[in-house]
Amino acid sequence: MSAPTSPADLVILGGGSGGYAAALRAAELGMSVVLIEKDKVGGTCLHRGCIPTKALLHSGEIADSAREGEQFGVKTSLAGIDMDGVNAYKDGVVSRLYKGLQGLIKSRGIQYVEGEGRLVSPTAVEVGGQRYEGKHVLLATGSYARTLPGIDIDGTKVITSDHAMSLDHVPTSAVILGGGVIGCEFASAWRSFGVDVTIVEALPHLVPLEDESSSKLLERAFRRRKINFELGSKVSGVQTTENGVTVSLENGKEIEAELLLVAVGRGPVSQGLGYEEAGVAMERGYVLVDQHMRTNVETISAVGDLVPSLQLAHVGFGEGILVAERLAGLEPAPIDYAGVPRVTYSEPEVASVGLTEAQAKERYGDVKVLTYDLGGNGRSQILKTQGAVKLVQAPDGPVVGVHMVGSRVGELIAEAQLIYNWEAEADDVASLIHAHPTQSEALGEAHLALAGKPLHAHS
Repeated sequence: MSAPTSPADLVILGGGSGGYAAALRAAELGMSVVLIEKDKVGGTCLHRGCIPTKALLHSGEIADSAREGEQFGVKTSLAGIDMDGVNAYKDGVVSRLYKGLQGLIKSRGIQYVEGEGRLVSPTAVEVGGQRYEGKHVLLATGSYARTLPGIDIDGTKVITSDHAMSLDHVPTSAVILGGGVIGCEFASAWRSFGVDVTIVEALPHLVPLEDESSSKLLERAFRRRKINFELGSKVSGVQTTENGVTVSLENGKEIEAELLLVAVGRGPVSQGLGYEEAGVAMERGYVLVDQHMRTNVETISAVGDLVPSLQLAHVGFGEGILVAERLAGLEPAPIDYAGVPRVTYSEPEVASVGLTEAQAKERYGDVKVLTYDLGGNGRSQILKTQGAVKLVQAPDGPVVGVHMVGSRVGELIAEAQLIYNWEAEADDVASLIHAHPTQSEALGEAHLALAGKPLHAHS
């Protein structure tokens, strides 16, 4: 083994959203950083997750626009989906962002190590026989696509989202196991490409972590789009056949399709990496941390999908930055996870921040709820989208939850995020003049109504 290097201020294991955000911020704060990544910097989000899936969904949106042009007085038709072209567009977006990220890491003087690392002491990571010592170690090894017992992923007929990202043809039909964010996004994109889709979800609703009213609006929209779903249904067996798969449900139904996408969530990548041996406290494979992202071992922190917080890239960024700032002697505030915006980029989109109505009732007992239908919003009529903005208000207090469904509402969540995080009351927002005609007006009008000053609402 070669001689150990002199200790860096921070050694980071994993170059995804959490790891690289910590590396960039730490370097900016004058720390020496070693960043270790076995695959490509950018991680799941950039290469297999957020970025490529949204590109896929945008291609789907273009397909729908071509198909539905006549509704807008434009004679268009859809000649077809060229999957090679879709993949080239998607890969182009990823590659530009990847080059930019590599450039950033180089320009900040971060020592980048490519290879599979393993924690060998509370202050050291080993990569291919080379040991990297650090005053502090950050674990950011991310997550993998889970499957269920008895379902074998073969990569062709039974696939995960990783395989789904690089399909070279449009399947005629697909069953999607799991109606969470990933399942609903693929269902939406594939339906836009003309695939006959069925979602199977064990819980009673699609996007089950969202407010129930949002789930119901998405279900109604998916029915209109002829996306099939079986709710409250569990799979009892999966058989691969000559030309696809047969999925059997516990309720006795059988669904045949060309492929099965298993989208039952993501699990932490933590096995065999030396975490337990270093004394790091873990549970169900997740590394346990306090609100400052510290593990029970003084010199080790952990962030991102590896810890049991929201599995979102932007949460990883936030957590990584928090660790870098804490180590630099700043005093960053812990993250309020309820204040993090959440978006499902299906058509229509589902976006929320703060508490669901059920969570708010649990916390405050009595809450005030207001729902504003997008039918009253000019811009939404122009875009021919349906949905609603729902507000949840604490008793005589601030707005503690904003829930939206409709095309492009993911872009509206920014204002909602400020409303929640700055503890705005209905009056504070009602007095702001929103641009007309925009979808953001729906947020303004909802707060006007909540403040008892409805402009267009029927009282």
